[in-house]
Amino acid sequence: MATETSPTPTANARRPGFADIVAGVSIAGLLLPEAVAYSGIAGLPPQAGVIALFAGLLVYGLFGSSRFAIVSATSSSAAVLFAATMSVTGADTATRLAMGMGIVLLAGVFFVIAGIARLGAVSSLIAKPVLRGFALGLALTIVVKQLPKVLAVHPAHSDFFRLVAGLAAEWRHWNIAGGGVALIALVLLGVLARWRAVPAALLVIVAGIVLDVNGLCQAWGVAAVGPISLDFSHPTVPPLDRAQWQTLGGLAFAMALILYAESYGSIRTFAMRHGDNVSANRDLLALGGANLLSALFQGMPVGAGYSATSANESAGAKSRAAGIVAGLVVLLAVLTLLPWIAHTPEPLLAAIVIHAVSHTLNPAALRPYFEWRRDRLVALVAVAAVLVLGVLDGLLAAIGVSLLLLLRGFSRTTVSWLGRLGQSHDFVDIARHPEAVVPPGVLIARPEVPLFFGNADAVFASIRARIDATPGLQRMVLSLEESPDLDATSIEALCDFAAYVRVRGLRLSLARVKDDLRDLLAKVNSPDLHAEVYAPWSVDDAVVQPVSATPPAA
Repeated sequence: MATETSPTPTANARRPGFADIVAGVSIAGLLLPEAVAYSGIAGLPPQAGVIALFAGLLVYGLFGSSRFAIVSATSSSAAVLFAATMSVTGADTATRLAMGMGIVLLAGVFFVIAGIARLGAVSSLIAKPVLRGFALGLALTIVVKQLPKVLAVHPAHSDFFRLVAGLAAEWRHWNIAGGGVALIALVLLGVLARWRAVPAALLVIVAGIVLDVNGLCQAWGVAAVGPISLDFSHPTVPPLDRAQWQTLGGLAFAMALILYAESYGSIRTFAMRHGDNVSANRDLLALGGANLLSALFQGMPVGAGYSATSANESAGAKSRAAGIVAGLVVLLAVLTLLPWIAHTPEPLLAAIVIHAVSHTLNPAALRPYFEWRRDRLVALVAVAAVLVLGVLDGLLAAIGVSLLLLLRGFSRTTVSWLGRLGQSHDFVDIARHPEAVVPPGVLIARPEVPLFFGNADAVFASIRARIDATPGLQRMVLSLEESPDLDATSIEALCDFAAYVRVRGLRLSLARVKDDLRDLLAKVNSPDLHAEVYAPWSVDDAVVQPVSATPPAA
């Protein structure tokens, strides 16, 4: 995440106070039910989400840089963790739990390494269209996968389309009471959400506990969460062998990417909104520490989720103390109410999950890409890939497609041919500005993409073809404004092109050459690319540059 450079708020705006206490108490009522609910998405015991919540609130509250960010388990990381562990262990619960903790631990290590290496300036490794398409597909997947808990039916297949078909096929066995409980809970969550200070999720949970304690849920066939056991006395590293750790490396890297992208978006959004400065490298270290601590106590992965961070801001938080207060309130609730939380009906937790991801179910989030006619395919592929291939493979496939499209764009051989605009020093594309005049005996080319190994030969081939088709040429001007640097393949292609221009009896001038590239060309020491060739700073300088009788010796 890039460090923000906006003005820093006044000291009073960051000083802990009564507003942070109010905010912390308010969001605790949201965070605890969501932590238990997200454990179900990850296929882990309920305590895994609670442990992650403690780790995230404590570590980021002490060491993070954003005064609004709430670091806890998130729906997206929970879904990725479930998909990752199922891909390597199948249905073996004990091994899957150990592998899951290994993924969280390695993700924390990756964060710490990135923070120490000061890689926070890398804003994001996943394109926004991929993230938004992934979020939409993930939200649909999460909603569908909550339905078996609501309806008390369990189809044989867990992938999206076969799960939908399996649910439909078993409609005669649906638990209508469970569906009704979830539907009423969703309505209540939607209505109560209008008042940010009201802990809607907690109130719904309390109502559900009352129903279960009075025997109504059992009578309706609605299952409860069951016992929750917390043990902070024995931090452990997952007992995995070397081969298993190696297997988890790529999965943990994908997890770190998801957490980083989600956290970066949340932290940057609220920092820019309030004119705050945040430290990207400090946040990487804080996220790493939070995930390491969570993994040691068998917790889930944690990141700065948008919904929890937004709720913290809306509740009036002024500093990171709000997260610390929320953690203390959650701790108090766990110490006093843990036996009661075990009575929470599963359809209510499913409703909390569905409500939490509902803000990403709107396809309108993809509308700008269609209006701008940019990255539409990437966004749609991300949605389809998650639904067809699953959460983890879908994400990797969407990232792969975005990289392929990026390479395809860079591989274009588009070259603009320039002419002088009026009596000015400006040179523009003559195809878009027919009024521009090309100086007699001069051909001016500007590659519209950075030159690299994938396009250099094709770009120079198109320029050579234009030279061959243009009679009466005396000089060739090549503008390199789109290429601040060149790889080895591009350098060799440029040397070959310079030799070709010399053989044709033309004078070559390179314009708009950046300083780093000038230093590189000096090291190349080609007789056809001597210092006078790249001496002009602008296209105009290159056009008016006098022609020496004899080029300087190499």
